[in-house]
Parts: sequence; C-alpha cells; structure tokens
Amino acid sequence: MSFLGGLFNDPFYQRTDPRKPEEVDDAEVIISPDTRRENRIPSGQTRTKKWPVLDAYGTPSINLETWTFEINGLVERPQKWTLDEFMRLPSVRVFADFHCVTRWSRLDNVWSGVSTRELAAQVSFKPEAKFALASAYDHDWTTNIPLEYFLMEDALLAWAHDGRPILPEHGGPVRLIIPRLYAWKSAKWIKGIALLEKDEAGFWEKGGYHMRGNPWAGGDGERFRWQGGEE
Repeated sequence: MSFLGGLFNDPFYQRTDPRKPEEVDDAEVIISPDTRRENRIPSGQTRTKKWPVLDAYGTPSINLETWTFEINGLVERPQKWTLDEFMRLPSVRVFADFHCVTRWSRLDNVWSGVSTRELAAQVSFKPEAKFALASAYDHDWTTNIPLEYFLMEDALLAWAHDGRPILPEHGGPVRLIIPRLYAWKSAKWIKGIALLEKDEAGFWEKGGYHMRGNPWAGGDGERFRWQGGEE
C-alpha cells in the first residue's frame, strides 16, 4: 500500500475543514469554549489532520474484565467502578479541540464519556480539595490538574472519540480529557483520581513540564515550569 493510500485509509484522518461550534447539529453536545475563539490554534501550535500517538512507555496491556477506576483522597465517599459499572453512569458528549505540547493541535473532536462533574457528585469532594492527581495504568504514570480545570463543564472521562470506542493506543478503554489544558493533562489509560489539598507534580511535571499547562497563557503557552516563574 502506498503512503498516500495508507494515509487516506486512516479513519482518524480529517479530510475536511474543522467544524465551527455553530455547525455542530446537536443541542445536547457540550461546546468547549476554546472552540469559539476566532483563532482556535494557540501560539506555537500547528494544526494536524491526523491523530498522532505519543506516550511515555508505550501502550499497556489492560484486561477489560479486571479494569477498575477509583476516586479517593479528599472525598466524602471514595468509590471504585468496574468498566461495566462505569459505562452505566450518566454520559455526555463534548465538542473540543486537542492541543499537544509537542506543538500539534487536532481540531474538531467529539468525546463521549462521563463528566468530571458527575463523578464529583458521586463521591462529594471535600472543601479542602484543590487539586486532582490522575494516575494511569502505564507504570502508575501520573499528572496533576487544578480542580478548577478538572471540574469545568467540558472535562470528562471519555470512552469514545468521534463515535468510536477509544483504541488502546489512544488511551482506551477510558482516558481523561481536559480540553482547556495541554493534552498531557488528559491522561491516557486512566486508573484513578486522588483529590489533594496541595499540588503534587506528576511524571512530566517532575521532568520540567508546567504545573498547570494552559496553552493560551503567555506568548507560547505554559509548556515548561520555568516559563511560569516556578521553581
């Protein structure tokens, strides 16, 4: 098969211009506010029509029969769900863009899954909780998220992308999606969330990535910790 033949047989390759929010013909879809920007591509980013695969350790082997997701830490009712139980929770769909810190942006994505606000209602966060620390199935990889971003309306734990189950290489069966932060905060292969009072650096943050990771902040976005004046 030729290179072009393989490219255009890629089910994730975008062959048309990205839709504008007003072109999403479904009133139930949550529209991520950043898609309403006049220029949807942050400074230093370039649009990709593909969906690149990037990770720290490679795709882990996950047994769907034993998969669980749990929320603990500063919550009133710690809970753990099997995959069947998780899939039965109320679901939402979110229209959002996706910005990778390696400087590519994939516009026009529809994610299906469970809203982080729904999960918060299930476990009841304690008032002192200020940060979420997400852990994943690949070597207990972690990333930290300020609670204000974790609980935004367009944040969710997704099990489908553009109407298809999320493939393992893209973080399936379930991955975190935080559209308003760089994509490394949208942890693949999600395993759990711990609610914390104080911020705690995750895998990439310990290596120098920004503690928040807002692609729209500053001239080139919050890519690295020294850019934000952090130690």
